[in-house]
Amino acid sequence: MLTALISIGQATLAMLYLCGHITLFFLRALRQGFSFPWYGRQFINQLINIGYFSLPVVGMTAIFTGMVLALQSYTGFSRFSAEGAVATVVVLSMTRELGPVLAGLMVAGRIGAAMAAEIGTMRVTEQIDALTTLSTNPLKYLVLPRLIAGMTMLPILVLIADIIGVMGGYIVGVYKLGFNSANYIDQTWKFLEWDDVQSGLIKASCFGLIISLMGCYHGYYSNRGAEGVGRATTNAVVSASILILFFNYALTIFLFDH
Repeated sequence: MLTALISIGQATLAMLYLCGHITLFFLRALRQGFSFPWYGRQFINQLINIGYFSLPVVGMTAIFTGMVLALQSYTGFSRFSAEGAVATVVVLSMTRELGPVLAGLMVAGRIGAAMAAEIGTMRVTEQIDALTTLSTNPLKYLVLPRLIAGMTMLPILVLIADIIGVMGGYIVGVYKLGFNSANYIDQTWKFLEWDDVQSGLIKASCFGLIISLMGCYHGYYSNRGAEGVGRATTNAVVSASILILFFNYALTIFLFDH
């Protein structure tokens, strides 16, 4: 019994230490934004890398999610003669939940891993130490542009994913399930409110910060050698995915529990 309590206590203390270390890492990086110089080229490169190059995988995920959602909703609602609610379910599910969460998970798998691998390789090859020797703050040059770019681009990706996902539901609803095109569009707009879209964008901004922070943190503190870089990459993706699901629940309670 005592051994089990000791193990639980050690795990709790280790988790609290990790949370504190990540928080301090984030605050130290954020503080660098209040002083010159600002590395605009790094920021623009990260905008392109996170946004433009992630668009294909996010778009493919969104359109097939919208299609499957329309099919499954129709199958369920047809048992209660409520097929007309398919358009409403698709648009609300995409904007509130599926768009932000699925886009966040896809970007975490692609960008979080890439950030951890890139920064981890720079740590292993002592390029980060070289930046410090050249009087360039690594947090300002490597971490801060990625954090801001993640918070900026993921909401844009989610907005595009929402549109593509609703379009996927429209294609299945009209051309496979036989809905009237005008009625489907009318049902989509009738029950959609700005708060639904806004809540998804707020979630996306939070998820973008989480993905960038986990990728940068695990890469920055990766161990020496190829094994350390591989472990940092895995930890970045896993931790970002878990935190996305956790904060999705927390933000849902905060935004809709009233």
